[in-house]
Amino acid sequence: MAMVLSRLGALDLDRAAALHAASFVPLGERAWTRQDFAELLASPGVAGFLLEIEGGDAGLALCRIAADEAELLTIAVAPTRRRQGAGSRLLQAVVERVRASGARSLFLEVAGDNEPARSLYGSWGFAPVGSRRAYYRRVSGDAVDAIVMRLSLS
Repeated sequence: MAMVLSRLGALDLDRAAALHAASFVPLGERAWTRQDFAELLASPGVAGFLLEIEGGDAGLALCRIAADEAELLTIAVAPTRRRQGAGSRLLQAVVERVRASGARSLFLEVAGDNEPARSLYGSWGFAPVGSRRAYYRRVSGDAVDAIVMRLSLS
């Protein structure tokens, strides 16, 4: 299976928004818009990746680097491409990028009820370091706690 990873750029905003919607709307979360991605990519220290598998959009990841810390802002994998290594490949790209920039820690927030994502992050060595009560607001109005996780890069 051929995976092609590229930098997420201004010409990819519609693709990014579509991937995010396909990944998060079924979970009851609000999808990021084209404008959300444009604003984030224009922010200092933000980098993004787009993953294609066999010519089709499979996933994306966005991270932000500030001094010696980095944050995974989002990672989204198309439902038809889950459990095929796409999430791991995107996470690898983020880790390599932030490590090369001098970051010593990579943080993320993950919904407490998102077991597949928590399992992926755990397999990479991320460890829980805190939580944010009612951090995620579902479209239904329900709130879900976020688990803050950290990966040491040193």
